[in-house]
Amino acid sequence: PPPPNENKSLLRTNVLDVHTEAVQAALAKYKERKMPMPSKRRSVLVHSSVETYTPPVINLFCLAGVPVNSRVSSKIQQLLNTLKRPKRPPLKEFFVDDFEELLEVQRPDPNQPKPEGNQMNVLKGEPLGVVTNWPPSLLAALQRWGTTQPKAPCLTALDTTGKAIYTLTYGKLWSRSLKLAYTLLNKLTTKNEPLLKPGDRVALVFPNSDPVMFMVAFYGCLLAEVIPVPIEVPLTRKDAGSQQIGFLLGSCGVTLALTTDACQKGLPKAQTGEVVTFKGWPRLIWFVIDGKHLAKPTKDWHPQVRDASAEIAYIEYKTSKEGSTVGITISHASMLAHCHALTQACGYSEAETLTNVLDFKRDAGLWHGVLTSVMNRMHVISIPYALMKVNPLSWIQKVCSYKARVALVKSRDMHWSLLAQRDQRDVSLSSLRMLIVADGANPWSISSCDAFLNVFQSRGLRPEVICPCASSSEALTVAIRRPPELGGPPPGKAVLSMNCLSFGVIRVDTEEKLSVLTVQDVGQIMPGANVCVVKVDGTPYLCKADEVGEICVNSGATGMAYFGLLGITRNVFEAIPVTAAGVPVSDQPFTRTGLLGFVGPDYLVFVVGKLDGLMTVSGRRHNADDVVATALAVEPMKFVYRGRIAVFSVTVLHDDRIVLVAEQRPDASEEDSFQWMSRVLQAIDSIHQVGVYCLALVPANTLPKAPLGGIHISETKQRFLEGALHPCNVLMCPHTCVTNLPKPRQKQPDVGPASMIVGNLVAGKRIAQASGRDVTQLEDNDQARKFLYLADVLQWRAQTTPDHPLFLLLNSKGTVASTASCIQLHKRAERVAVALMEKGRLNVGDHVALVYPPGVDLIATFYGCLYAGCIPITVRPPHPQNLATTLPTVKMIVEVSKSACILTTQAIMKLLKSKEAATAVDIKTWPTILDTDDMPKKKLASIFRPTSPDMLAYLDFSVSTTGILAGVKMSHAATSALCRSIKLQCELYPSRQIAICLDPYCGLGFALWCLCSVYSGHQSILVPPLELESNVSLWLSAVSQYKVRVTFCSYSVMEMCTKGLGTQTDVLRVINLSCVRTCMVVAEERPRITLTQSFSKLFKDLGLSARAVSTTFGCRVNVAVCLQGTAGPDPTTVYVDMRALRHDRVRLVERGSPHSLPLMESGKILPGVKVIIAHTETKGPLGDSHLGEIWVSSPHNATGYYTVYGEEALHADHFTARLSFGDTQTVWARTGYLGFLRRTELTDASGERHDALYVVGSLDETLELRGMRYHPIDIETSVIRAHKSIAECAVFTWTNLLVVVVELEGSEQEALDLVALVTNVVLEEHYLIVGVVVIVDPGVIPINSRGEKQRMHLRDGFLADQLDPIYVAYNM
Repeated sequence: PPPPNENKSLLRTNVLDVHTEAVQAALAKYKERKMPMPSKRRSVLVHSSVETYTPPVINLFCLAGVPVNSRVSSKIQQLLNTLKRPKRPPLKEFFVDDFEELLEVQRPDPNQPKPEGNQMNVLKGEPLGVVTNWPPSLLAALQRWGTTQPKAPCLTALDTTGKAIYTLTYGKLWSRSLKLAYTLLNKLTTKNEPLLKPGDRVALVFPNSDPVMFMVAFYGCLLAEVIPVPIEVPLTRKDAGSQQIGFLLGSCGVTLALTTDACQKGLPKAQTGEVVTFKGWPRLIWFVIDGKHLAKPTKDWHPQVRDASAEIAYIEYKTSKEGSTVGITISHASMLAHCHALTQACGYSEAETLTNVLDFKRDAGLWHGVLTSVMNRMHVISIPYALMKVNPLSWIQKVCSYKARVALVKSRDMHWSLLAQRDQRDVSLSSLRMLIVADGANPWSISSCDAFLNVFQSRGLRPEVICPCASSSEALTVAIRRPPELGGPPPGKAVLSMNCLSFGVIRVDTEEKLSVLTVQDVGQIMPGANVCVVKVDGTPYLCKADEVGEICVNSGATGMAYFGLLGITRNVFEAIPVTAAGVPVSDQPFTRTGLLGFVGPDYLVFVVGKLDGLMTVSGRRHNADDVVATALAVEPMKFVYRGRIAVFSVTVLHDDRIVLVAEQRPDASEEDSFQWMSRVLQAIDSIHQVGVYCLALVPANTLPKAPLGGIHISETKQRFLEGALHPCNVLMCPHTCVTNLPKPRQKQPDVGPASMIVGNLVAGKRIAQASGRDVTQLEDNDQARKFLYLADVLQWRAQTTPDHPLFLLLNSKGTVASTASCIQLHKRAERVAVALMEKGRLNVGDHVALVYPPGVDLIATFYGCLYAGCIPITVRPPHPQNLATTLPTVKMIVEVSKSACILTTQAIMKLLKSKEAATAVDIKTWPTILDTDDMPKKKLASIFRPTSPDMLAYLDFSVSTTGILAGVKMSHAATSALCRSIKLQCELYPSRQIAICLDPYCGLGFALWCLCSVYSGHQSILVPPLELESNVSLWLSAVSQYKVRVTFCSYSVMEMCTKGLGTQTDVLRVINLSCVRTCMVVAEERPRITLTQSFSKLFKDLGLSARAVSTTFGCRVNVAVCLQGTAGPDPTTVYVDMRALRHDRVRLVERGSPHSLPLMESGKILPGVKVIIAHTETKGPLGDSHLGEIWVSSPHNATGYYTVYGEEALHADHFTARLSFGDTQTVWARTGYLGFLRRTELTDASGERHDALYVVGSLDETLELRGMRYHPIDIETSVIRAHKSIAECAVFTWTNLLVVVVELEGSEQEALDLVALVTNVVLEEHYLIVGVVVIVDPGVIPINSRGEKQRMHLRDGFLADQLDPIYVAYNM
């Protein structure tokens, strides 16, 4: 033999087989494409979330150009560069987005290869030879050998060191099987009835290390005429696939399990000491079959050794691609015929020695090592898996020491023995006449066989003894290469074009070395069998000679059925192949083997894949095993484990998508792993011309294991889909793989507004417009004139009802912190006005910023400003713990509003001038700051009286969710009109009480808090939302305690109550909400139905009426468009098609129909308000139930923006828009929201049919993607549903990429599970490809006081690298 070091190099060159060379050549084509590597957080420290209720600073100067130097920007640039590369010409688009249905129109490639050969004929195997004195059944053979040759060795068991621990003789096997049969039939009883009767099924639970006991149990069952069902030993309650095994046992009606003493001791036990019932398993009686538990048969007892019949002999389990487990029944006659056929094909002779490395409970290990061996009185050396793990050469050593004639292995065992080189010197394989390779049908078996031969030829291994075979659970052995002495044809090798194979066509490939599959034959078909190849899908038509199909077998040696499953049994075991003309080829049924292949020259069978591993991606078929082989060939294998790669497909958006999961070695660095992943993608792309949808690496030893090594594929797939795989690295390539998205929408040249009107009228559609009740008819105009200026109203109330309480402020304990009656408020306002004039030296018309916490001071200073003729601007104070983000917003509002003075408390004044503040803003540039804590009691000489109602009363500043700071101007007329409208809608009088849990700084919250009580005289119970953080039940307790009929809150308050109060039953006992008639959520967005419904449901038991909760709608141009109020019909809900919405169309559908989205009406339109729906581009009026921009006309519209940074010109028409057609006179304000009006069947208070307004979402927020308009909330809702650990989600776009940020509420190891689930759900439900998935801690997504997500702010934070994400995945 050559010296060992040469030997090593010899091995190296050969393991680099054809496939590896092909892969390396393929990779060489790719210039190193720089793919952006995912970013992963190094620390596991979870940062405490920043105070959510403070709106973050909006830096308007970086909105336009994002900081370019950030890490994120450069990665996104890399991503865009890889996405820009020209792809292969895209596959024809599958879908046309036709509204009724997405039709799959797949146009086949005209150049794709087509089979051209003649139709094949049924192949007939050699006849089964007639053998003299061949036993009439397997049991007859056992009886013969057990009585005539009792000393002959039958089975030798080895321990993990390779020592023989026991040799079972034929005599012992016979006597022990008899004892077991006798015991089973006579000694096991329940309620004096025998436990078993003939034909009952019994589970055999034996470890792989105990072949002896298994063999006794198997033959004992056959003798007792009960049916053995061999299964794996369950180790834990959660074994991979164990539940499915339980299902099989249950459906087979198994009540008894046989096992060994040692095995029974190792099973998990319940407290009672009994074996636990495994998940999904029936209740079992466990019976230990060690000698001492068996009874000796009485003299007169003899088993019936019958001739082989069609009765079931045993059931073998099989797990399908989907993970369901079925039992295949094998009859006594099949078992006998199969032993006969194997004996003839392998040339077995009496007393031969066979070494078996395979699992003896099923498949080839059972057929050769337990059944056929007994038929021929052979001696089997059984090598346990545990020994192979310790010493991969053990089987070769046993062949050598026992001079075995036959060895039964898998290609894995050959591969392992090559890696263990030390001890190869002194072994010889010259005794072997047959080395059966049981998985010879696998694509990688050929390289294992070649490499093995290369090394061991010099150790006496003859090339011709290597005999690959092909088998399937349904058809048993299908084909096997004959040993040399039987003189079969020479072995065949085929080099096939991978591309043609994917179309099911066989083409021998000569020139294109890169994408080929080299396969070896698996010999000839079995004696006594007929074989044909049929088309995989649909009717089993015979294939042409050069076409790949499913191999079908008709013989006396196949399985009979799937136990208890008639439908699929018929499909698989009773197939009738037909010719192209539809004529059956035989009157005998064939069994489908699940093997894909063809018959080559010399009638040799070639297998190119299994049905179970078949993945059909856009019309082409790929084999999971081939893809694994390509991944394995990507050197170096330093980063992942060789045998631990799973490939499967998942269906996303109507097509199979390939997923590859591998176990990463613990010492592999992130960079190395990522490098390996990108190379695997390129190799598979190059060789198979197919994209990998997702490639995931998981930590070593975490993939679910199949019983004897290997990966449990279906369980792995299940975990992937459930988000329970916990990968440590993920690379997704949806951009490459998903070629069947609906075509991007081309906008039609728009129809002019005039023809639209005509079209609508012709179609009988009314123009979509609606209005609230007419104010003039509701009350006399005298009062309205009297109440034109709020300052006048307050003075009048202070004179007529001085002690009437207007405000009641609660603290977090629920006690009254302060109150204000009409006179108190008036007096405080006077003192403020004096201070403004004297201390602040302000003039009429100066702007004053009011920076106060929510409370009575804020209200008093507001009226003080009106008394002094100044223009108040309410500003939320900065958060002391979070000055860096909250103070710049304060500064910006003060500067933009041109405030000449700041009124505040002493504490906040200190804060504004503090050292900490100086690090966030320039504190030297604050205007005059006055504190109003101790003001002198001075009488105001005269209260300012505006010269016209159109004069400015106050400015309302708010940060929009898109991050724009916008102030609107409210005149005195608008202010009083707003109060009047709300008063009429909610029926507010001095005798009423309402509870408000809102922020008082802008919009409707400000109006309800500061204006309405003074105007209508009702008492407002003020609950600052911030106090709920320390006492969640504060608001609802107040409502209950004061028996409030009308209350207002925000979504964030509602969410806090829903999340925080669900569990606090003791607090809830004292709350009674039956007094509430209306609870309104103040919002500037589409109603959040799920939240309002869960709130209603949760508090129903506290008396909250199902009809009480409703929402309001307002926006910058008009803070109160809709409000449910106390009268009028309940809010209605409609369901619209989400796909139509993307095309700016409203299509009403039934509840629960696919793609349906519920929309709730946003309350009733307020008195005096008119609403119309206008086309977003042509500005023409739209018809009923058409989607367009909501325009509003009302006396309380704001009069204009008070500067929107640099965009004044853009927004001029927001307040003074006119329709381009129809009523061109009315002046409207554009709300910037999409919505539609729909006339309902209900009648409103005036007896007219009620028009409902449905708000769909803000135009500024919408994402324009693929020519369609998406609302972020819809995508976010889908994402939040994707996994239980997703707490919140926000989406935005960046350079045409969709970025999805998810908050992970769970352990960080779940972070990467989310990447694929998020990508899948957005593809499935929205037909969009996610570009970047960012996983962050809870609380990172900024939320403003209204509970709205600040997506643009989040986007800036992401691009500037400020989110400290747990993981960022860049989808390729």
